[in-house]
Amino acid sequence: MRFPPIRPSALDPVQKELYDNMRAGIATGFNAFQTALDDGSMIGPWNASLHHPAIGNASWQLTKAVNALATLPGSVREVAILVVGGFHQARYEIYAHAAVAERLGMPPAKISALVANEKPADLTADEDIAFDASYLLCRGGPLPDATWRRAVAAFGESGAAQLVYLVAVYAFVSTALNGFDVPAPDSNSPSTPTVGAGAGAP
Repeated sequence: MRFPPIRPSALDPVQKELYDNMRAGIATGFNAFQTALDDGSMIGPWNASLHHPAIGNASWQLTKAVNALATLPGSVREVAILVVGGFHQARYEIYAHAAVAERLGMPPAKISALVANEKPADLTADEDIAFDASYLLCRGGPLPDATWRRAVAAFGESGAAQLVYLVAVYAFVSTALNGFDVPAPDSNSPSTPTVGAGAGAP
């Protein structure tokens, strides 16, 4: 982990505004997994966002905008996110969205297959579309027209667009998590941070 968590009391005004905004959003949509330490210091992508709040705020606003399209069913979203997180081998992303998928009732074997970028046999028709679109987008090049048409037929143009944007957003998040070497939470790790500095602290 290259950016130690920052205690809330050490945040500057710009960081604190972003912190409050993210905590409020997390309370309504990201509550299936650990996002903060016991003292309120944030972990995962949110910690990196606080170290670089200009980027963090832009990323958070984009995430909220994509989520606000609110077209795709939860299981379809998680199929896409798990494929992206698995492709990038982003540890925190896999941890977080495996937890979300489990809460939605997705079997562990299905989650493991998605993370491995292997198509499970028990996907629904809509999940199958999400898998194909995410898998193909992760590997580069234009999304085939046939795949796009399937997504539009299933989800409408707005839902198909949301699917593409989800892949893009979580590819960004996964890349940042990997670049900053962000681990999944470890129950054996200390529960308090060692840094009380502001953005860019070593």
